[in-house]
Amino acid sequence: MKHFHPAHPLRIFAISGILTIALAAFVFGQLGFAGLWIFTILVILEVTFSFDNAVINSKVLSRMSLIWQKIFLTVGIFIAVFVVRFLLPIVIVMLASNNGFGEVVNLALNQPEQYGETLHKAAPMIDAFGGAFLIMIGISYFMDRRKDIHWLGSIEKRLASAGRFENLKVLVMLSVAMVLYATVGEEYRTTVLAASILGVLLHMGLELFGSIFEKHQKTSNAVKQTGMAAFASFLYLEVLDASFSFDGVIGAFAITNSVILIIAGLGAGAIWVRSLTVYLLRTGTLAKYRFLEHGAHWAILALGIIMFVKLYHVEPPEWMTGSLGLVFIGTAIVSSIIESRREQPKDDDGYVGL
Repeated sequence: MKHFHPAHPLRIFAISGILTIALAAFVFGQLGFAGLWIFTILVILEVTFSFDNAVINSKVLSRMSLIWQKIFLTVGIFIAVFVVRFLLPIVIVMLASNNGFGEVVNLALNQPEQYGETLHKAAPMIDAFGGAFLIMIGISYFMDRRKDIHWLGSIEKRLASAGRFENLKVLVMLSVAMVLYATVGEEYRTTVLAASILGVLLHMGLELFGSIFEKHQKTSNAVKQTGMAAFASFLYLEVLDASFSFDGVIGAFAITNSVILIIAGLGAGAIWVRSLTVYLLRTGTLAKYRFLEHGAHWAILALGIIMFVKLYHVEPPEWMTGSLGLVFIGTAIVSSIIESRREQPKDDDGYVGL
């Protein structure tokens, strides 16, 4: 029997493929070719939206111990599929409609159109929270004075230099929250203010939680994160996944009102994103393409800004929102290849050595 290398694509993506085929067969059995087509669109939508998420995941995951990496890929998948893409929207609808859990579940399964409408009504709260959390991730990465590799030259250098003022990013985000409060529709001003501040506080809390236990590990000469430090990173990854999924879940209701179809499609997409994370981790892609992480964080910033723009009833098409991340990442990969070739020594005839 042939054994594949741990980084071989067949070994990494096999489970994703099997589960996707199983879900596709279930959808086809229930809804025929029409349902299968929508299922395929939802899978592609989720992977496109979350490609940059996979890049960030692989970076964080590389600092965690092997056991926590496995927890992320097992328990984490359950959380991503069932909790984030099914239970979390139900909780949001509960808050938006003041209905109980059982009533909302019944609404989701038996009255999907009304469920979708209620979820859309909660969009300002979701966009304010998700936008604030994602933008905090982006500016925290770029406003780091220890960062010495810059992709977009002077822009990233200035942001890194601004990182010496520790409270600047919080000041910026709280100022943005106040601007949102003063300019969005009066009927949801308070909701938007509270949700955006909560997004900032959650990022700060997870960052603080992780740094406390990381410092303890450093004094213990630990190489990889374990225990509470790894748990903090695990929580960070799950919240990040939830922030990315909000847009996908709401966007999915523009395609279909079938909650089962949405869970199956987005769930399969989430599984592929986890496999992609493992692939990036095991193949050392981040080290190979030095600007890939930069591109992913610019994509995250762009998605956060788009979520804020939606508060003003501007709805960019789904294909544009999803493609934006791929454009940033694709450009970062090309830039990395060009930079790598520039740094390679040339022979006497001026050719780059291989």
